Amino acid sequence: MAKDFEKHGLETTSIEGSPGEDTLREPLAESRYHDTDVFGHEEDHEIVYKTLSWQLVAVLMIAEIVSNGMLSLPSSLAVVGIVPGVVLIVFLGVFGLFTSWILIQFKLRHPEVHNMGDAGMIILGPFGREILSAGTIIFAVFATGGQLLAGQIALGSLSNSKLCLMLYTGIFAIPTLLFSLPRTLDQLSWLSIPSVISILIAGIVGMIGAGVSFPLASINVTMNTSFVTAFISITNPVFAYAGHFMFFILISEMKHPTHAMRAAWVLQTFATAFYTVFAIVLYIYVGPTVSSPAFSSLPEKWQKAAYGIAIPNFIIAGSLYAHTAAKLLFVRFFRKSRHLYSNTVLGWGAWIFLVFIMNAAAFVLAVGVPIFNYLIGIAASLFASWYTYGIAGAFWLYDAYTYKGGRSALKSNWPMTGLSLATLAAGAFICVAGTYVTIKQIVDAYKNGLVASPFSCH
Repeated sequence: MAKDFEKHGLETTSIEGSPGEDTLREPLAESRYHDTDVFGHEEDHEIVYKTLSWQLVAVLMIAEIVSNGMLSLPSSLAVVGIVPGVVLIVFLGVFGLFTSWILIQFKLRHPEVHNMGDAGMIILGPFGREILSAGTIIFAVFATGGQLLAGQIALGSLSNSKLCLMLYTGIFAIPTLLFSLPRTLDQLSWLSIPSVISILIAGIVGMIGAGVSFPLASINVTMNTSFVTAFISITNPVFAYAGHFMFFILISEMKHPTHAMRAAWVLQTFATAFYTVFAIVLYIYVGPTVSSPAFSSLPEKWQKAAYGIAIPNFIIAGSLYAHTAAKLLFVRFFRKSRHLYSNTVLGWGAWIFLVFIMNAAAFVLAVGVPIFNYLIGIAASLFASWYTYGIAGAFWLYDAYTYKGGRSALKSNWPMTGLSLATLAAGAFICVAGTYVTIKQIVDAYKNGLVASPFSCH
């Protein structure tokens, strides 16, 4: 495996004084971590990547994850009832914290890992690298398109839909492209601060608007519903927490990667608490008719206020997704090259081209594919189910088996082995079931004539 890894342009790390790669590998101390990570020692580099504090990483994580995904959560409660819905949101938040810990430990053991593709190379060889790299890019581009659609809805609400919806998407795509262009995440992190503030205030405004505009609704504690309908409500919070695919890239640009878990704690605590309160308040006031996105259920003035305030978040979240897709390919093309860290014409030209391609692909998908909203659901089922949940179990099992004594290590640490296997099973179940119900939604939409034509204004 080590030879394959080096053959594909990635360095391997061995523990000093150990005879080989089958010995114990613990998370590396920072002094040794920087010897083998993707950006190396940066004292003489013109472009310095490893500048992020854990606080800024937490802000980036929140800006990327706590976004338009939360607007579907109240409708999930309307489908399954308030108790199962809240339990699901909290459980997935705690589960996401657990998988965050596994991903961070894996990254600290393997500093050469920059993205999910690199991690796939370690556990599955070249095939794993290509599958996980492609999945990251596809999901990031689709998520960018999802933010463009959120921006389209927001601009349409603010202007009473006076323009063609495709034009709103195009207008929104311009700042998303521009904010994707910085080479380092440090520059985007400062833009993420107002992004986080905007979605927090937008959520509060939405809750206030619901509280002052509606009486307490008649709500259901639990609901009897079909598997397909119920599972749609499960995919909503899964997508709302879907940001783990960026963790390796974020940690790679930290000054102190050993502090990454602090950022994960902040992210998951904030997201879980905010999602829970937002979903409950919107549901108990708007009631079973609450729509997705939830802001569209508010009276016009509150709807406009909430969407208007949320726009900076939609832009920055979209930019982060597009940046991530471009960064994966850029690092792969120029790893160990001076173009990665110097202001060369080739380096900047390639970077601008990749950023443009990712944003252009997201725009074309958002306006040109009538079932794009459903395709986002398929992408979330196929990739977010693994990146956020399932694949973390595979990472832990690989390290335990490879570096800690094979089967005996798995047996001796049976609680973590069991949790990792359960994590893999959960990811597989969400992937298969989520893909099934989304495809069924597409079929039903075509049957009922709900699918618009490509590049439609409506």
